[in-house]
Amino acid sequence: MARNRQYLCLFYGLVATIALIAVSAGILGHFRSAESLAGVGAAAVRFMVDTQVNPASRTVTIDLLMLSLAAMTFMVLEARRLGIRFVWAYILLGFALAISVAFPLFMIARERHLAWQEGGESAPLAPADCLAIAALSATVVVLSGCVIGG
Repeated sequence: MARNRQYLCLFYGLVATIALIAVSAGILGHFRSAESLAGVGAAAVRFMVDTQVNPASRTVTIDLLMLSLAAMTFMVLEARRLGIRFVWAYILLGFALAISVAFPLFMIARERHLAWQEGGESAPLAPADCLAIAALSATVVVLSGCVIGG
């Protein structure tokens, strides 16, 4: 696999790992609350109710749901176009755990499949693209810290 594809897979893997840790901590905290002791179903319902607490939480929830819809549609179409197997497992993972975990894992599968299909070196990213991705990553980390800390 070309080096730039390896770096991209590493990046996606880091995003999925960080998302898994952060989202799991939030979910476990929610499910451990006294109100959630009634069972997983009740906890899931309570979780959805909690996303409607204020206009900010409703906005973020709708934003994530619409982004999820676009990402999941892309995943299915791209999987069919390229012949990537088990796309519905990624979709289910997106609903069961988090799209922020499932989508990067799908992108790793996609990169690996493309590398297998192409067999050769693909065009490297321009330095400006690498810097822009680093800046975007830093921005998301800072914003995530604001959410976790607040």
